[in-house]
Amino acid sequence: MRFAIIGCGRIAPKHAESIVALPEAELVAVCDIVPENAQKFADKYAAIPYTDYHALLERDDIDVVTIATSSDLHAEIGIAAAQAGKHVMVEKPMAMTLQSADALIAACAQAGVKLAVIHQNRFNASIKLLRQALEAGRFGSLTHGQATVRWNRDDNYYAQAPWRGTKLQDGGVLMNQSIHNIDLLQWMFGPVESVFGFTRTAMRKIEMEDIGVAVLKFKSGALGVIEAASTIYPKNIEETLNVFGETGSVVVGGIAVNRIETWEFPDCAAERSEIMAQQENDPPTVYGFGHREIIADMIEAIRQDREPAVPGSEGRKALEIILAIYRCQATKAAVNLPLVE
Repeated sequence: MRFAIIGCGRIAPKHAESIVALPEAELVAVCDIVPENAQKFADKYAAIPYTDYHALLERDDIDVVTIATSSDLHAEIGIAAAQAGKHVMVEKPMAMTLQSADALIAACAQAGVKLAVIHQNRFNASIKLLRQALEAGRFGSLTHGQATVRWNRDDNYYAQAPWRGTKLQDGGVLMNQSIHNIDLLQWMFGPVESVFGFTRTAMRKIEMEDIGVAVLKFKSGALGVIEAASTIYPKNIEETLNVFGETGSVVVGGIAVNRIETWEFPDCAAERSEIMAQQENDPPTVYGFGHREIIADMIEAIRQDREPAVPGSEGRKALEIILAIYRCQATKAAVNLPLVE
């Protein structure tokens, strides 16, 4: 399966490393509007460089395009790739508005191509164990949960690209850093009924928030809490997901929801000891270990003609929650879902 990467910035090496590590995949082309970036990336991964993604999409030997540009271009490039007959993998957020997300989903459906949103933390070993326990009904009725991101992104990080932290091109800590964990929270608890939240720009010289907090009410009656900050001193502390029910409690922590810290079910002492003995060390970056698996899943989805593990309809859900929190901040009132833009 032949891949191209559009956008050669901070996250693109995770895509490239994962593609070249898979025997059933090949990286054939890369694109960046900065010629030096495209050339450097192409030299490292033995691919053909482009500075215009339209020219790249004209190639007949590309099966899948992964999009790692600034967030405002995700939907635009994804739609163009679909219309060119390419399967699409897009970084989070899949779009900056629900209208754009829906346009991307519709374009891929109309073209008959697959669309996958890169929420790679769903493939963490710890998260897969949690999901298996949930699907087996071991929690009983879910009561509440929490998604926590306590990371550091200093002014130097935001100065690396002029679009970072902007309203139209990036969003703040909720849209950029916390969206993966919000995706996990809603994946575990199901549809959200209403949202109330606040955001604040406390320390960073950016247009959008560096702190966000919110409370969710799920349609099941369960409650959820979101806490996200890029202001943590002096470095990243944790990305943690808590899930609590009438007969189970699980806390997945570590730097990138990669380590089970609490595993409590009836009569689970032996199981807990085994799970704790197999815990991974923290990954070298907060991006975690899941990119290779989500790309491998896309290859299998194409070959088996099935939906990818995280299709566009799933990627849209976390986006909607975050946009609802932004609406709360603007209106100082709770927002019911579905959100009307």
